Amino acid sequence: MRSGFALALVLWVTSVAAAPLPELALLAEHPVQGMRGGNLSGLAQCGSELWTVSDRDDDQIYRLDTRETLWQAETVHVDVPPVPDSGLPWRLNMLTWAIGPWRGGDLDFEGITCDSAGNRYVVSEAHAAVLQVPPTGAPEWLNISPLLVSQARASGMLLHFNAVFEGLAINPAGDQLWLEAERRHRGLLTVHKQQAEWDCANNCVLMGEGGLEQPPAQVRTTRGQQKDFSDLVFYQGKLFTLERMAYRICRRTPETGEVERCWSFADAALTDNRRYNTRFGTTEALAIDDGGAWIGVDNGSHTRADGEKRPIVWRFAAPQGGWSARS
Repeated sequence: MRSGFALALVLWVTSVAAAPLPELALLAEHPVQGMRGGNLSGLAQCGSELWTVSDRDDDQIYRLDTRETLWQAETVHVDVPPVPDSGLPWRLNMLTWAIGPWRGGDLDFEGITCDSAGNRYVVSEAHAAVLQVPPTGAPEWLNISPLLVSQARASGMLLHFNAVFEGLAINPAGDQLWLEAERRHRGLLTVHKQQAEWDCANNCVLMGEGGLEQPPAQVRTTRGQQKDFSDLVFYQGKLFTLERMAYRICRRTPETGEVERCWSFADAALTDNRRYNTRFGTTEALAIDDGGAWIGVDNGSHTRADGEKRPIVWRFAAPQGGWSARS
């Protein structure tokens, strides 16, 4: 009797865990032109404007003109000062030095966010550093405690080239920053502004995990995929992670990174005409507002099945009940 009850419980838990996620509804698709290096790798909703970055451009960020279906990226030049030492090991720094010129950018900008004062913050994956771009005045690298990198590496993160910080988010007051370790381990970290330095209040690491997970059925493979993150948003007091290989957005607690709710966008992203001939995910950018989500596609040099070569931004409707819905 007990064994039968235990088996039923296991089967029930398994069925709940495997239940399909609710699908977000696609409202619009916007090709983006005017990005010098292409490779749209981050999005931020700053007031009424959308901003983006390219991981191939070291000296500019972009404001998006969204008035038409075809969006135009408007260049904003950035005078980037010398990059500070973040504590990454010599081996990773040498790989950045060797591969950066071939790839097209030394800094590898992978995410952008903004606070209520209009400051924009851009994360450099290659150097594990965050650049503040104020509305007026010169950009500055944040003075982040070396404990951030050392604690992340002690937890199994930031150990591999091109698997460092992939996204960032900041609270409206501009005094708490969250960073996202991409993969092999992925994780969430946070630092607080304390006078001139950004430091760990206690432990910088909120969560970290590695391993494989099954992709959604629309991917058409049973091969396990590395768990990863590709962008991060702080919205209405919660963190939202873009999970590239799983084709989903998850709401998480900002204190621990624990998952509260997830939504899939695989149905829309993986229609036959929207597929790319690559086994890697291409969704790299996320912005969220009351009405829905903007998801940006970094297609790199890949052409979509329908012939589209430009970066794409999709507009998805907010889920039923809004982003704060419990069920």
